[in-house]
Amino acid sequence: MSKIPTSLAIDIGADSLKIAEFSYPQSGGVVLEKFAFKEYGGDLKEEELSGALKNALDAALTENQFKTKNVSVSISGQSAFIRFVKLPPIGDKEERIKQVVEYEAKQNVPFPIEQVVWDYQLIGSSEGEAEIEVMFVVIKDTIIEEIVNTIEAHKMEISLIDVAPAACYNAARANEIGGSECVMLLNVGSRCSSLVFVDSGRFFVRTIPIAGHSITQQISKEFGIPFNDAEELKRKHGFVALGGAYEEPDSEVAATISKIVRNVMTRLHGEINRSINVYRSQQKGNKPVKLCLSGGSSVMAFTPKFFTDKLKIQTEYFNPFQVISLSPNINREELAEVAHMFSEVIGLGLRKATSCPIEISLVPQKIKKLQEVKHKAPYFYASAASLLLCLSLIFLAFMQTEQIDKKKAEMSTREVEKVEKLSTEVRGEKGRLDAVISQYNTAQNILDSRKKWIDLFMEIQTVIPENMWLTSVELKSASMSTASATEAEPAPGASKAFMPFKKKSKGPTPVQSAPAELSWVVMKGYFLSLGQNEALEQKLKDNILKSPVFSNEGKDVNPLEFDDKPTKNPSDNLTSFVIEAKLKTPISNL
Repeated sequence: MSKIPTSLAIDIGADSLKIAEFSYPQSGGVVLEKFAFKEYGGDLKEEELSGALKNALDAALTENQFKTKNVSVSISGQSAFIRFVKLPPIGDKEERIKQVVEYEAKQNVPFPIEQVVWDYQLIGSSEGEAEIEVMFVVIKDTIIEEIVNTIEAHKMEISLIDVAPAACYNAARANEIGGSECVMLLNVGSRCSSLVFVDSGRFFVRTIPIAGHSITQQISKEFGIPFNDAEELKRKHGFVALGGAYEEPDSEVAATISKIVRNVMTRLHGEINRSINVYRSQQKGNKPVKLCLSGGSSVMAFTPKFFTDKLKIQTEYFNPFQVISLSPNINREELAEVAHMFSEVIGLGLRKATSCPIEISLVPQKIKKLQEVKHKAPYFYASAASLLLCLSLIFLAFMQTEQIDKKKAEMSTREVEKVEKLSTEVRGEKGRLDAVISQYNTAQNILDSRKKWIDLFMEIQTVIPENMWLTSVELKSASMSTASATEAEPAPGASKAFMPFKKKSKGPTPVQSAPAELSWVVMKGYFLSLGQNEALEQKLKDNILKSPVFSNEGKDVNPLEFDDKPTKNPSDNLTSFVIEAKLKTPISNL
């Protein structure tokens, strides 16, 4: 359930404080929860009133333990300068009206404008009048600062500063007084009296410096007693003498006091008459038909009758409590004793509940700005806290991400180590596989070479004509024309005299490295000559050129020698030969 809004209203009179705590239920209305009344002042000098006010306010707030921190204050009309000015028609633009009002304020305020706090209220003009009436309310800034400092010392915040006549007027309008007729509200205080005209929505006020303090001073002077003693006599014996044929009281003191009271009231009556004339002549107001009394000095006996007889209009006490409710905790008997002084307090309480006809606010701008900063401070702190929370969450997220990344990095490192280990094993196995493949290829090449040798020898057998046989076959990397030839082995039974390439070596034969590829075949042998040397030679060359194994270019067949000399044994009829042919596909020398 949401908390019920509350406010604290404080009326600062000339020598008394009236305090009330209001609540505003959601169902509507205003409820008086708590009240307090505190007197101070007496016969103090003006410079002493400030300290007395502070002490009284501190005591009242502390003793009653008000919990509400939102405070509205009304200040006595005696401390305020209230002035009514009529302005020519200036349209409906708010900025234009404000400029004119500020200019008029500077012209009408009797103090330097920078030393005061002021506000204004537009008052509705009379029928048929085009002029606009403006009410100025001005208070010295030193008075406001003292009040604000005292309130804020109790950790409270001032949201509204009003003047007592305006608060009283708002209370009267809320109680439907002066709605269709002109009614006067007379607040008889201690040092001044405020006369408020409530006239069909119009507002006019005059502060009169005649009140209870004037009566006490006259009693003190008459009896030659201190002010406080005179105040006690006034409260004990004071009443308004009826005058004329009315019988005087038996007590001479009471009779004297009543005459003093009547004399002061008569002076007050004279000021009221002058105020009525001013209101009707200058403000074009209606004639008052009723007078409502309030204030501490208005409760002296026969006061209503005195003003009824003098003003010839109905006079009664103003009851502002008709528009509010009382909490069950309220002591009604105590409230009844001071109820006549709470009209301004109730007017302040109504300002928090509804829109009022007069809404003056004398809270200085610098205080408003400070309050705005204070009100925004929780949002600032909340924003700062949210920012810190967000940063903390981001930091935690980064920390968590970092931890996750570290774990991932550790896992990745372990996986990389595993992969590297496997890669090393794979490379080792691949090396072993390559070695095996190399061995296999070598073996395969050997097998292939064996087949090549067989094919070669088969082909050599094919290309050799009849009556020819070979004694040796040798493969070379180059032709014998550029390399030394190998001695041909003689055929069985052949004479060594027919081996022209055999040379005796002096010393050991040097070891020569085998060439990588063998591309030339050197064939050595014999044939039966029978006078057919050239024919057999040509036939052998033709067979070699036609062979798919040997190169078919004629230059690749090189007959080194055909020895047609007869052997030692003429009956053999043999001739030796050496011929070399280039292979189309060389054979590796394994």
